[in-house]
Amino acid sequence: MTQTPTAHTPAQEQAKAQITVPAQHPMVTVLGSGDSLLRVIEKAFPAADIHVRGNEISAVGDPAEVALVQRVFDEMMLVLRTGQPMTEDAVERSIAMLKASEAGTNDGQETPAQVLTQNILSSRGRTIRPKTLNQKRYVDAIDKHTIVFGIGPAGTGKTYLAMAKAVQALQSKQVNRIILTRPAVEAGERLGFLPGTLYEKIDPYLRPLYDALHDMLDPDSIPRLMAAGTIEVAPLAYMRGRTLNDAFIILDEAQNTSPEQMKMFLTRLGFDSKIVITGDVTQVDLPNGTKSGLRQVQEILEGLDDVHFSRLSSQDVVRHKLVGRIVDAYEQYDSKHGTENGAHKGQNRGKAGHKGK
Repeated sequence: MTQTPTAHTPAQEQAKAQITVPAQHPMVTVLGSGDSLLRVIEKAFPAADIHVRGNEISAVGDPAEVALVQRVFDEMMLVLRTGQPMTEDAVERSIAMLKASEAGTNDGQETPAQVLTQNILSSRGRTIRPKTLNQKRYVDAIDKHTIVFGIGPAGTGKTYLAMAKAVQALQSKQVNRIILTRPAVEAGERLGFLPGTLYEKIDPYLRPLYDALHDMLDPDSIPRLMAAGTIEVAPLAYMRGRTLNDAFIILDEAQNTSPEQMKMFLTRLGFDSKIVITGDVTQVDLPNGTKSGLRQVQEILEGLDDVHFSRLSSQDVVRHKLVGRIVDAYEQYDSKHGTENGAHKGQNRGKAGHKGK
């Protein structure tokens, strides 16, 4: 991409930027079908007047917005060079990252292109990669630390990305097995009347982990890998008394562990293993009076060497856009009324249910 230097007109206090899109990139990949990507950019920068002629894009208007518009197109071109298409969601996230960087609310030097082109795992014709800056930092932390906590609301990809890193580690022979576990809240109580074995009773609690595996591995290979012990999916109680070596271990829904269970799990760590613990401290299903192990462990292990806490927010939700707004709305309501998830604290404790990530 070639650019003309930003020019300032003192009388009008305006700036102008001109971007030339290389011939190898069809304009539809830059502007989107029906100019959908262009409309996202125009909506985000109302003080800039953007025009397209041939393979030339110009922006005139407020100097700060024009500079950001130019950076947005720069980042888009870097992504397109990798062969990855740009989507409306990717453009919106790029703009959000650049605005946050400009406002000084993002520490670090990561660019949107670096975030959006970091491939974790390619499987069955699709590539799994982070979509937000916090997701990239979470993935990077998993590479750098032995124990990583991914804490944030539903839909932020914390479990899914951890699963992708686990499969990547297994395929690259960094570990010999993957162990996936969840606390099966009330599996022995309210589900006790259900027919079947214990595994059949707790299956609803473990199902999201199976679903993620099917996204990342050939479904036909999963029973074989599980039969060989290469992949194990089990309730947290089955971890007691074990030492887990050469394994990538994921504890999901960790907000539903007691402090004793959390300590028990963390002390299962063996040699050449890695642990990722995910959870949402706003969705605790423990009975009244039981403290969440995930809440307590932050006070105990924060700052400990080789332990990292990655915190994601509503801005990192990668489901429907409305999900992020719902999370924000509940946080605002709780802050105003001193409640939790819209109800008085403790009112929702002890209700069965599991939340996907």
